Amino acid sequence: MTIQQLVLSLVLATMVFSVALELKLDDFKRVAQAPRAVVCGLIPQFILLPAGTWLATLVLNLPANVEAAMILVAACPGGSLSNVITHLGRGNTALSVSISAVASVIALFATPFNFSWMIATNPATASWLRELAIDPSGIWFSLLVLLAVPMGLGLLVSHRFAAVAERIRKPLGKFAVGALILFIVAGLIKERQLLTLGLLPLLLIVVLHNASGLCFGWLTSRAMRVSTRDMRAVIIEGGMQNSGLALGIIAVEFNSDLGMVTLASLWGIWHIVSGMTLAYWWRRQDARSAH
Repeated sequence: MTIQQLVLSLVLATMVFSVALELKLDDFKRVAQAPRAVVCGLIPQFILLPAGTWLATLVLNLPANVEAAMILVAACPGGSLSNVITHLGRGNTALSVSISAVASVIALFATPFNFSWMIATNPATASWLRELAIDPSGIWFSLLVLLAVPMGLGLLVSHRFAAVAERIRKPLGKFAVGALILFIVAGLIKERQLLTLGLLPLLLIVVLHNASGLCFGWLTSRAMRVSTRDMRAVIIEGGMQNSGLALGIIAVEFNSDLGMVTLASLWGIWHIVSGMTLAYWWRRQDARSAH
């Protein structure tokens, strides 16, 4: 793990810990009693977005490596950041955590399967087909270190030391969000030579691709008639793919192909922007409704 990856992991773990300080065990009990909402969050991730992406790459005339990157990102599960964004948007954070945990396990089998059949059945990307095998330790590291451990510690502090949790919750949350924004800005400055007008078409693809994931989450929520807080969690889960996992696979399987790396990196930046924008909008909606 590089220094950059370690710093980002610590920032994400801190954000998850700060979120957990507001959660109660009863929140998870309610989710366990309503598994339909978890299924609702998995459908956009593993069925609708992959299938929709595959159809889009058949219609669009894009470079093979760009289409392969789109397919790979769509085949990846959501990341732990979705839990934080859901919390900021006042969605059902416990549901978001549950969806992320289940999706991480399913991804061990679904990600290689979805990626393989989609890339093999697209004439433009068929030559890119690889024998894709995800190292389970990578996903379990994310699941344990970035999600389970900080979430468990946060719940423990919230349950045993409620006064302490109340004092540190807001400052810690603001620090973590600020650190994440600084991390993104530093990354943009470091790779500023890539920030040219030539990236605009690729950025547009990423924006539309991400918007389709959010839309699939909304459509599934409406179809399954979940509550407003559950809907927010499902929408975020549908639109926040684990681009970090995609970048790791690109490095190992495709020798860090520049086109694939660029698209996955833009995804990693843009889904934070779109997710935080949605969270802010929802909070504004709640504020107006309260008056």
